[in-house]
Amino acid sequence: MTLISDHASPQAQDRPAARTDQEPVSRLISPHDRQRPAVRVGLRLTEVVVLALLLVFCAGPVLWMFKAAVSPASDVVAHPLSVWPSHTRFGNLSEALTSLDIGRYLLNSVVLAAGCLAVQLIVSTCAGFALSVLRPRYGKAVYALVLATLLVPATVSLVPLYLTVQHMPGLGTNLINSFWAVWLPAGANAFNVLLVKRFFDGIPAELYEAAKVDGAGPLTLLRRIVLPMSRPVLAVVSLFALIASWKDFIWPLIAITDPHKQPISVALPLIAKTSDQGLLIAGLFLASVPPLLLFVIFQRQVVNGVGGHTGSKG
Repeated sequence: MTLISDHASPQAQDRPAARTDQEPVSRLISPHDRQRPAVRVGLRLTEVVVLALLLVFCAGPVLWMFKAAVSPASDVVAHPLSVWPSHTRFGNLSEALTSLDIGRYLLNSVVLAAGCLAVQLIVSTCAGFALSVLRPRYGKAVYALVLATLLVPATVSLVPLYLTVQHMPGLGTNLINSFWAVWLPAGANAFNVLLVKRFFDGIPAELYEAAKVDGAGPLTLLRRIVLPMSRPVLAVVSLFALIASWKDFIWPLIAITDPHKQPISVALPLIAKTSDQGLLIAGLFLASVPPLLLFVIFQRQVVNGVGGHTGSKG
């Protein structure tokens, strides 16, 4: 058996080292071409142009809405495409909170979003844990039925859902015009259940087996192993639930008829009929700030929750 060292093999020294997963790879441009000045300049210009286009199309509407929110109504109509108003009126924001009662509608939206978040976290976590970890006898059939509900348009289920909420089976109570009429149906979100179930499938089964050997039951598995490892996907579900609840319009409009309980998404179209244009846009801007802040704060968790477990499964 012959041992060949690195010094005795010049070909081995000239051979490029194996690429690690951390090294960036360009499938379109080779490393040799990247060293050319013209290629580097072209890549930089392309990155700048793409970033500028994304900034215009994504941040442009938000910036325009802020500009219109602090502008007089006449300025919004006369010069809608101006970069900055001729006369700023930051008092529009505070006036919209008081005169249009935007503050109360925002509070209603926060309450509805918090309830929908709690219900969706409980349902998606318990359902995903049952389908992925406990695996009952008819788990595959239940999984197929949950998956099939994604193919049903939401508008098709409005009438059955309204009749169910109007007369709850087994309870006989009417939940119409209450927050529960929005909270409980929010839990039937098949996408979140499948997302959580998929994440739980990526947790090594050896951890469950070792915990079961130590005498851990299902609740202990959920509390000590699954939940601590599932913070990224739970953050994704939370963000999806909050944004979906914040912008939902049709079902809150049907289920909540009391103006004092309606969320901002339902109240703004009604306010638009009688309010000043500048105050209305100020209210629209105030309604857009919370979901934007949520995404900015939790964007790292969203990337880790959506991309991290997918990569581990691949």
